[in-house]
Amino acid sequence: DISRNTNLSEFLKVLELMASSTKSWEDAAQQAVSEASKTLKHIRSVYIKEHSAVVNKNKIVEYRITAKLSFEIENAAASKSKK
Repeated sequence: DISRNTNLSEFLKVLELMASSTKSWEDAAQQAVSEASKTLKHIRSVYIKEHSAVVNKNKIVEYRITAKLSFEIENAAASKSKK
């Protein structure tokens, strides 16, 4: 029964954002998570949708990503029952 495997008090939301770094795509992803964590709680995952780079004089000078970040949001009814 699918209802036994579903926690109805847990919802995930997905936010698409862009970030950049002068170091690497991995650092750009970390920058995205770090910045988002300043205002979001319970970040679950980050999916890198696109990556690109800025080139200047034949050298990569900036790594850019577009990411989808998933995070948990509280169910309003569950939040009220916890109070």
